[in-house]
Amino acid sequence: MKTKFLSVITMFVVMFGLTTTYAASLKDNNYTVLNDITAINKIEVHGNVELYVSDASSDQVKVYNKYYAESALVQSSNGVLRITSYSNEKLVVWVSANDLRSISAYDNADIKSFGNISKIEFNVELHDNASAKLNLDAYSTNLTVQDRAKANLSGTSTEFNLNSDVLAIVNSNNFKAVRLSENKSNTTTQINNELIGM
Repeated sequence: MKTKFLSVITMFVVMFGLTTTYAASLKDNNYTVLNDITAINKIEVHGNVELYVSDASSDQVKVYNKYYAESALVQSSNGVLRITSYSNEKLVVWVSANDLRSISAYDNADIKSFGNISKIEFNVELHDNASAKLNLDAYSTNLTVQDRAKANLSGTSTEFNLNSDVLAIVNSNNFKAVRLSENKSNTTTQINNELIGM
């Protein structure tokens, strides 16, 4: 009796495991890899896009959702990757790049680093209602936050140049820099800084 009971439990565990594995593989395969995009050094994002960026030894662009069924555009020219989507549902894109140096985001775009972004020089521009959550390890970081954009930084940078606009929000509680250069266009800018020299 005990053996039958253990056999039944084992069978249910195996069936549940196979079902879970199959569902996870379907979910993981629900993306389109754009193979013809290489040498990415700048990304421009417009519209309702959720962009994940990560360092890698080679460039790769994965577009989730049903990319070809949506009104989305992902194109590359002269090292600039442009991602645009104005559908109601966020277009999710993951870009792994070897030599990414700059990101510009507009409208309602969300930028998130996947892991640590390690660069010598890194430039980020946020406009409109765009937001960024980045973990950086850079020698020089240039951050421009305009309109109602938001930036949440963590990590380190030797030199940090911040240009902020009227209602922009910059949270850098978990970000450390040796040298800070700040240029505010209006005193109503909300900045939460605890920049500590390394």
